[in-house]
Amino acid sequence: MKKILLVCIMIMSMLASACGNVEMTSNPNTSSEPKPEADESIIPKNTTEYCDDVFTTLDSETEKSFYGTWKVEKLLGFANSYNDASEYPTGQKIIGDEFIIKKDFFSSKGLKNYNDYQHELKNPLYRLNFICYNTGSFYRLFKTDPDALNININDKVKYIVINDSSTKLGIPLSFFIVNNDRLILLLEATNFELKKITD
Repeated sequence: MKKILLVCIMIMSMLASACGNVEMTSNPNTSSEPKPEADESIIPKNTTEYCDDVFTTLDSETEKSFYGTWKVEKLLGFANSYNDASEYPTGQKIIGDEFIIKKDFFSSKGLKNYNDYQHELKNPLYRLNFICYNTGSFYRLFKTDPDALNININDKVKYIVINDSSTKLGIPLSFFIVNNDRLILLLEATNFELKKITD
């Protein structure tokens, strides 16, 4: 009995000694140290799941961003769903070409290497079809990687189509206006960055 009691006392003293040597560690969830701030640029400000379908004429702010003479500067990328009449996968025959967008006149005759895209319209009908407020809603509608188009998570993207005023038929060119300061040309499924030459 003495031996058992002695063994129990020894075990208890070892346990007490071990408990006394344990360092107190702080719980990371209760630490008083400041937490690093979240990168707000990657948090959507507008969490709308879908783009707004507006189907309206252009407002003055959009017209200012849209009208002018434009030059095709570089290929940005392709939609995931289908191809088009331009030269896949480089589209280089259109780089450097120009076209004109005015309130009462549209000409894509400067896209000289592709007959499918050469149009000249008097009094064209410009229509703002969709506005997307984040990259998620943009991808859902257009099936195009926003990163490839340099569209950031909180960018506002307007989608504009052009119709012939006499036939009311659309032409196979359309545009994205990003934050009213960038214009992207869509040739059906191929996207190009544009540079304004003149207003």
